[in-house]
Formats: sequence, structure tokens, C-alpha cells
Amino acid sequence: MTEAIVEYRGVSKYFAGIRALEGVDFKCRPGSVHAILGENGAGKSTLIKIMAGVLQPDAGTLLMEGKEVSFAGPQAAVNAGIVCMFQELSLIPDLSVADNISISSPPRRFGLIDRRAQVSRAEELLARVRCEDVDPNALVRELSLSRRQMVEIAKALGRNPKVLILDEATSALTARDVRTVYGLLGELKDAGVASLFISHRMHEVEALCDTLSVFRNGRHIETFQKGEKSEREIVRLMIGRDVDAQFPPKPDRTGEASTTEPILEVTGLKWGNRLNGIDLSLRRGEIVGLGGLDGQGQKELLLALFGVLKDVEGDVLIGGQKGLPSSPATAKNAATRMALVPEDRKTEGLMLDMSIADNLLVSSFGKISRGPFIDPGRAAAEIRKGIAKLQIKIGSADDPVMTLSGGNQQKVVLAKWLMIDPDIILLNDPTRGIDVGTKQEIYRLMRELANEGKAILFYSSDYAELIGCCDRVSVLYGGQVVSEQSGDGITEESLVAASLNIGVEAA
Repeated sequence: MTEAIVEYRGVSKYFAGIRALEGVDFKCRPGSVHAILGENGAGKSTLIKIMAGVLQPDAGTLLMEGKEVSFAGPQAAVNAGIVCMFQELSLIPDLSVADNISISSPPRRFGLIDRRAQVSRAEELLARVRCEDVDPNALVRELSLSRRQMVEIAKALGRNPKVLILDEATSALTARDVRTVYGLLGELKDAGVASLFISHRMHEVEALCDTLSVFRNGRHIETFQKGEKSEREIVRLMIGRDVDAQFPPKPDRTGEASTTEPILEVTGLKWGNRLNGIDLSLRRGEIVGLGGLDGQGQKELLLALFGVLKDVEGDVLIGGQKGLPSSPATAKNAATRMALVPEDRKTEGLMLDMSIADNLLVSSFGKISRGPFIDPGRAAAEIRKGIAKLQIKIGSADDPVMTLSGGNQQKVVLAKWLMIDPDIILLNDPTRGIDVGTKQEIYRLMRELANEGKAILFYSSDYAELIGCCDRVSVLYGGQVVSEQSGDGITEESLVAASLNIGVEAA
């Protein structure tokens, strides 16, 4: 059998006495695509951060190509051929794409950075990841999240890795870009590169990976080859128990649409060339999905409704009152009571350096204040209630929110907005990049909130979520609603056909 390119022997890591990894033995081999599976908090991030030189183990040995190694920092790991793409993008928004791609080793001429060579190198790498549409001179902050992720991949390939670590690298990508990543990983496998692939999307693991390792509670549970275990068996290994039904049951809403007044009604909503006459309605107690291929106006619709976008045209009724919110502050006020869980929790939903408590309270200061001053007793009570309702796993509420796992960070974002007791909840891909157990908790929470009379508008790029969670689904194509499906009529076949605008008349 081929010698392992990276091997752990008895590796342990603790944070303030709390186990992150304990006695881990683990190997990955060249020319493989190796999945690392586990719930958030299972130890996956600690495993790869040690491999990438970000963290030092408290015990155990790390070997590379059979030789014991110890990386003083990330650059030392890169120099040895280990390149990591973390879930948090490393790009600098106010630098150009070309600057970001070559930031650690720019081409030089006469001791100075050779700008022409740098742009040429960026063009070659962008072409390799099928991103010829990205201008190497464009600032990263001007790019969509999906394009930024592809630039991150181009940057990683430019470092000529022996081991490439991808932490939820496809979670923000369009379907076309996901196919590109599949092809790239195949090319790297043929070239002898070992790819470590962390994803909570089991269909991607099945499509890409030849070897799977499961971690739970900081321990390596088992490594096996693809096809040896069913998806249900894998999930059981991940969570340590049998899997419940993934989606909670939906109530019977037969005839309800004709008898219940909408809490949100949108007619002819337009914005630039992204929204081209959106018509939809939302009633208390229901979850309405936004389907369609990525980039068809779903995200802009949510932003428009929350008062983020300017110069939006069309008619909107919220609770019988006419007019769009003029700003997010107006959207969340007592008259409108709307909340938005954004696409990217790390840059749009959280203040990572601030405490868990501060993040939980930031949307509800009016609720916890007496005059101009925050009431400490009210604040503490709201924090306890939010943590308990979402079952957020924390050490202390005073810890920085960045210390939490991705799933628990997303719970903080949800809890923050639930503190204002919203009537309308806008969700922008809320389960992106979180584990199967936390996904199920969020699905149950969504249905509980709907059963309490909340109205939920839910964008997801995952057809299974739309089918399993939603009472109705409005499919968007070209900035218009081209199909509305409900009940048993929400199927993968019908969603795919409508997403491609096949056999569907444009609205």
C-alpha cells in the first residue's frame, strides 16, 4: 500500500482544558480524495489547523512522507506542500485578485514586484478554475461570494500543493463552479496530490471521495472506503445515535391559501436587471421556499424586502401596510418586525471579535434598555433564553463568538434575530456549511416558529431542503417567479424543470 503522505500518531489538543482532539491516529495517502466527516465541534477544524501549521499539538507526532515534522506557522506548512482553504476566506477585500493570488510570493523583476507577470499568472490560474470572466485587476470586494471562493481555489492551486485541504470549499459555489471543482480534484488525484475534503453535503462526498474518516467528540472513530457503509450508517457514526426523520412533519394546509390574508404581499418588484417583476405572497404559519438556480434574484429579493437595496420598484404590503422598509433598522422595528439571516454569517451576521453575549444582544437593545441605559438583568435573562432556545454550546457567554463551531455561530445569528420576536423571517441559505445534526435542529426550529404563527421566506440551493421544509416553493428564473409549487407537487423533478425554465411559461 502507498506510504501515507501525512500521518498523525496519538495527536491531542486541548483549549482551556476542553478536549478538541484526543489520541488521534490518522493517515492520508497521495492520489486520494479523503473525506473528513463529523458534526461541528467533532475536531475536524483542529485536525486541519494542526496539519496547516496554525495550531501546535499538545501531544503526539505529525509525520509527512514518513518524516516527523513540526510547523512553526502556516507558511512553513505551505513550504512543505500543505495548502489549506479554510471556510473563512483568506482574501483581502481591498486588494486586487492578482495581488491576492500572489500575495505570499509575488513574481519579481530587479527586486520589485513584476505587475505584468503577476497579472499573467493570475490569468493562467483563473483560466484553470474556469473563471476567465474574473478581471485580475478587480478588487476582491467587488466579486460575489461564489467568485471569491473560486479565486481562493486559484490561489491555492498556485502554491503547487502536495496536500490540498478544502474546508467546505463548495458551500458558496454555483452549480457550474461545483462541477469545475469536481474536475480539478480529479486532475489533482491523477497527479498524486492528496486532497482532504470537509463537507456536510453527503452527495458531494459520494461523488468525489474514495476514502472517508469519521470524527466525533475529538476522536477518530473510523476510516473506510467509499461504498462500505450506507449514508445512514455514516450519519450514525457521526452523531453517535440513530438518525431521526430528517425533516419535521408538515401540517395540512388544504384550502388555507384562500381563507388567510397574506402578512407579506409583493407585486411587480423590480431592481436593476436582477429583479424583473416578482410576485409572491407569504402567510402566517407557513414556510415558503425560494427555488431556482443560484443567481436568479433570490438573494436580491431578500435584501430588497429587508430594506438593504435602494431604488426598488413595485408594490409591497407588510401586515396590510403599504411600502418597503427604507432600511434594515426600519425592517426590524416594532411596526414591521422582520428579520434577515444573511448568506455569510462571518462577514454579514456576526462581529467575530466580540463576545457571544454582545452578538446575541445587538439587534434588541430597545428590548433590554431602560431609557439610554442597558438593564443588566434584562440583558442576562435574554442571553440565557436565547442560548437555551437554540441549544447553543458555549463555554462562557463572554467568549468571542469566533471561538464557536460554525453550527453554533449560525445558532447565534438565529437567536439574535429571534430576540426581537419577528413576524416575518427571511432566511438566506441558513444551513450552508453546518453539520447534519445542527441542520436537523434548524429544520425543527423553522417548523416550530411557523406553528407559532411566524411567516418564513426561505432560500436554499438544496432541493431536498425545499421539498422537506416548505409548504410552498416559488421558483425564480431571470429575476421572475416562473413556477409556484405546493404540497405533494413539490418534487425534485418539478423543481429542476422550473429552475431551467423547461415547460414553464415566464411570469
